[in-house]
Amino acid sequence: MDRSKALAALAALANDSRLSLIRLLVQRGDQGMAAGEIAQALGLSAPRLSFHLSALEQAGLIRSRRAARNVIYSVNATGLGRTISYLLNDCCCDHPEVLAACSHGRQGETAASGTEKT
Repeated sequence: MDRSKALAALAALANDSRLSLIRLLVQRGDQGMAAGEIAQALGLSAPRLSFHLSALEQAGLIRSRRAARNVIYSVNATGLGRTISYLLNDCCCDHPEVLAACSHGRQGETAASGTEKT
């Protein structure tokens, strides 16, 4: 992934609604969701959702397809993976501490929030 594509993807992810949208679509896998379902799940108006979907699609993080009268959106796993890979490999140069934090990040988050399960 080149630098300009990585910056576009990271900029697209730097928004609470778009990050929530990615989280939602990752859970749905290749099946994806219709725009109306997404709007309802996230509590977004149609124009606002359209704005966020467009930003994510232009950044290569989601894709769309037509199904009858609906537009179905799903995560572009390749685009999302390349963005993460860019950060880990190109920016962080496979730094051992960064890689260790990535593999243990979920545990650290729960411990920091005081909700770690025993």
